This record gives sequence, C-alpha cells and structure tokens, in this order.
Amino acid sequence: PTSGATAAGRSGNGDAFTMSTRLRDLIRSVRACKTAAEERALVAKESAGIRASLKDAESHFSHRNVAKLMYLHMLGYPTHWGQMECVTLIARASFPEKRIGYLGLMVLLDERQEVTMMVTNTIKNDLKHRNHFIAGLALCTLGNICTAEMARDVAPEVASLLHSKNSYVRKKAALCSVRIVKKVPDLADEFVPGTSELLSDRHHGVLLCAVTLALELCVLDQVHVTHFRKHVPVLVKILMSLIRAGYSAEHDVGGHADPFLQVKLLQLLAKLGAGDADASDAMSDVLANVASNTDGSKNAGNAILYEAVNAIIGTESVGGLRVLAVNILGRFLGNKDNNIRYVALNTLAKVVAVDTQAVQRHRHTIVDCVKDSDVTIRRSALQLVYALVNDSNVETLAKELLDYLGVADVEFKSDLTRRIAQLITKYAPDRRWHVDTTVELLIKGGSYVAEEEARDFIVLITNSPELQGYAGRALFRAAFESEQHSNRFQLSAVAAWVLGEYGDAVVAQSTRLQGEVHTVVAEADVVKLLESILGDYHAPTAVKQVAITALAKLGTRFKTQTGAVRGAMGKVGTSANVELQQRASEFCGIFDRGPALAVPLMERLPPFVMKSKEALHGVAGRGKHEGTAVHSAPGGGGGGTAGGVGDL
Repeated sequence: PTSGATAAGRSGNGDAFTMSTRLRDLIRSVRACKTAAEERALVAKESAGIRASLKDAESHFSHRNVAKLMYLHMLGYPTHWGQMECVTLIARASFPEKRIGYLGLMVLLDERQEVTMMVTNTIKNDLKHRNHFIAGLALCTLGNICTAEMARDVAPEVASLLHSKNSYVRKKAALCSVRIVKKVPDLADEFVPGTSELLSDRHHGVLLCAVTLALELCVLDQVHVTHFRKHVPVLVKILMSLIRAGYSAEHDVGGHADPFLQVKLLQLLAKLGAGDADASDAMSDVLANVASNTDGSKNAGNAILYEAVNAIIGTESVGGLRVLAVNILGRFLGNKDNNIRYVALNTLAKVVAVDTQAVQRHRHTIVDCVKDSDVTIRRSALQLVYALVNDSNVETLAKELLDYLGVADVEFKSDLTRRIAQLITKYAPDRRWHVDTTVELLIKGGSYVAEEEARDFIVLITNSPELQGYAGRALFRAAFESEQHSNRFQLSAVAAWVLGEYGDAVVAQSTRLQGEVHTVVAEADVVKLLESILGDYHAPTAVKQVAITALAKLGTRFKTQTGAVRGAMGKVGTSANVELQQRASEFCGIFDRGPALAVPLMERLPPFVMKSKEALHGVAGRGKHEGTAVHSAPGGGGGGTAGGVGDL
C-alpha cells in the first residue's frame, strides 16, 4: 500500500515525474497498479511524458526514455512512435547511449521496418570502430535484424572482422555471418576463407561460432562441403581433446567438457563424412571414442551421444560402429525420459533402412514401447515395428500387433488394421497362416477393418480350394462367438459370403486339415447363423444382403434345410427394407420354379482375379497348403475382383 501510494504520488507530478524517473521506478509504479485501467492510465501518462522529452534534441534522458520504451513494448503497449530515437542514440559517440540505442533497435524493430535502412551507414562505421565493444554491438544488431539489402552492404566489413585479433569480435562476426549467408546465399564465398581460419582457433566461443558458420555454408552448397573436408583431421583433433580434457570450470556442463561445442562438431563431421569414405575413416576412431566414453546419465551426455549416433549413421561407417550406435539407441529406449525415448525411436526408424539386423536385436524393447502411455511414443513405435516386419519375424510381430489392436486407442485402430492387413498379405509364410491371422484381424479389428481388406481376403479364399472348408469353419466359429458384439459386421459379412459359397465344403469331414481345431458344423448350424444375422436389428443392410444371398445359395445345396431356408426368406419378405424384401421375393420365386432354374443360378462363383501376384508377395506356391495358381474367371459371370460387401 505504501509503495502504491508513493507511485500514485509520483504520477501526479506529471511530466516532471516522467523526465526524472528511472526505469526501475516505472517498473515499481506499474507493479503497484491494482487494476488494468490504472495501469493503462499510468502508461498513457508516461508515454505522453516520453513524447514531450523526445522533442527536446538536447535532452540528457534519451537513453532512459528508450529503456522505458522497451519495457512498455514488452508489456504490449504501442511504441512505434519512439523508434527514431534509437537511430539518434546509435549515432552518438557515448558507449552507454549506443548500447541502449542498439538494444532498442533489436527489441523495438525487426527486418520488416523501413527504419532499418536508415541505420546501415552508422552500423558500417561502428563495425570499423576501435572499441571492440561498439563493434560487437553493431554485429549483434546485424545478427538480429539484418535484411538482404543490409547484408549486401556490410558483408565485406563483417568478413574482414572474421580475421580480427580480438576473440570477442571474431565470435560475434561469425554469428553475424550466419545471418548474412542465410539472407543472401550468393555472398557465402566471401566467408569461406575466414571460416577456415577460425576452425583452428583455440577459443571455445570462437570455435563454436565458426563450426556453426561452416555448417550453414555446407548446407547452402555442396562445393563448400568438399572444401571443408580437408579440415576433418583438425576437427577430429579438437573433438578428441574435448573428450580427454580434464575438469574446467569455464566449460564444464554436467561433467562434460563444453557439450555445446561437441554437439556442433559432431553435426559438422556428420555433414562432411556423408558419402565420403576417406573422411568417414578419418573420423571413425573419434566417433567410437565419443560413443564409448560419454556418460549418458545426464542430459548433456545424452545430447552428445545422440549426435554421435547421427554422425555414425550419416557417414560411411563400418558395421561394428553402426551396431554400437544402435545399442546406444537401445539404451535410450530404456530411459525414463519420454523425450529421449522419442528421439531414439525416430532415429532407429532411419537406421532400419541401413542396418535392419542391428535394430532387430532391440525388437522386444520397441514392441514394449507400443504399449506406452504416451501417445507420441506409441505412434513412433508402431511406425518402427511396421518397418521391422520381414519374412522371418512376421508371425511374432503380427501376433504382437494383433494383441495391441485389442487395447489400442480408437484413433489408432483404423490405420493399425490397415497396416496389419498389408503386412499379412506381404509376408504371410503360407495361406493357412494367412487365413488364421486375417480371421483374428476381423475379430479384433471389428468395424475398423476396411472393405478393401475384406475383399482381398475373399479373393484369397476363392483361389485356395484346399482351404475353403477350413476358412469357412474358422469364420463360422468367429461369427458364432461374435454374435453379441455389435461392431463386427465386417466379420459377419465375410463369414456369410464364404458360408454361402462353400457351405457344403464347411460341413464336409473330408475337407479337414491336420491340426485343425475340431469343430462339428451341421447344415442346420450354418442356416441358423445366417438367420441370426438377418434377424439382427443392428446389422447394416449391406451385411443382410450378403446373408440372404448366402441363404439362397445354400437352399440348393442343403437339401435337408430347404424348408428352413424358405421360412427365413418368408420372414425377410415382410421386411420394411425394400431391397431386402425384393431379394427375398425374387429368391422365393426362383425356388418356386424348381431346381432346374435354381441350381444353375445358385452355383459357385468362379475364382476372382487377384490384383497381381505381387499383391500376396509370393504367397502362391509357398507353404504346405498351396498348389492352386491364380485363376481368371471365365466369361463375364464372375470376372474381375470382388466388389464391396453389398455387391457380393
């Protein structure tokens, strides 16, 4: 309350208060304001006083006014009317005034302001100033607000400062050069000689800035990469000295000697070693040293290890070094910090394309990450698991993915079912396993299984005569056990289609395979299952259309169930759905005209044409239960691939 009263009292003195108050007094006054309206009133009065002061060309408070303007700018109040005072201050000879002026330029202006064009000449003069602190101020300002036009004007001066005798100036000149080459890439060649010289500097700050500049030059042009490759031995020597360096209070962070410089050196080595065997060989020893001797118990060490891994992966490293890098990423996966695990998963995704076998060793840890509570970890782990699947591990990983599908979040299920279906199709060891796994996918995927996957499965069954009865029984069991689940209509549609086409093979004992789950399926059981689908009020119309067509086909093959089929048709004939009612009536009319018409019309469809043999990735001709080639459907009665469930 006392400070608030004091502030209010001071505010009441008008311009006198404004002219004499320091920045700290203004800050206290603003903090003492109890309401937003009171603060706005104080800022308005202060702004008016600053405007009045700025009109006085001989004012001794210009630097104080600009400091207060910067504070008001940070509070969110408009200060554009005071920007010209910054231009005035940097033109003065006094260092304190120049310092505030340059700071105001960086805070109050950006490169889009036209005012920046008015300070170019002053900055050029200050770059040549004998006082290295003033030259440093000019370099800092250029590094923050330099435009393309300014960059072209000051590039020669900045490039010459890279050779300055003062390490303070060399460091700031290198950072300013980064901004210049980003704004005007054509000027990059002017900075290459100076950068090469700075890479041998003994000052850590200068060296860090020089490596940053070299990295930027390498990104801009491959020619510069070739130029800087001759400095690889020097960079390796510097990095090795950092690894072996003892404790230094000036550079130690978390027990590591200048980790910022180590990280930048590793990034530059990765860039220089990419695609060059000689450069990669020259840096392999130091990369192995960094990977082996860096302690990963703290964040600084993890940052160094991560960049070392990227360097190993990005260069032409030997296999043993890549295995070491992958093992480091494997340790990252066991870290409690989700950020470290996330970068490990993303990096492993890059390594898979280079050395799949090394990543396979950490397969179990990666699969465990799929069940993590963090959604970003789960998503990254899933992408990596997809990349890890091959012919030798598809059975194990498909089971893991299917187990996860049962508990996965809703937003993952659609993509997950699609990916699993693709992996099954691509890497299935034999058709029997393909059938078993797809049935499980239909059960666990439910409504998230797309029609395309269901059609592909049907195409496979039509082209596998030896598995038609086996597939039908597997689908019968799955559909029978799933009657209480309202989201498995894709399973019901596929089961109805297969039972309608191959119901006689499903009930036949002769079609049983060795090791098959013993299931006795009677003709009546098949008819009852199809009736239950038709009677399910929640079932989509498309699924019921498939079921009624299946019943009609079975009516000509199950002689003992003709009456039950006709009874089911009669019930559907009273349906409120016009499409179902019409189908039931037409099928009843066909049956009324006798077997001579019904049997030919209800015969099996010929095998559907597969999209391509590659679609099954060599499934045809492999495994025990394979021997039927892909057939084309004769004529036009069943040719082409299967349509949607509503068309089958």
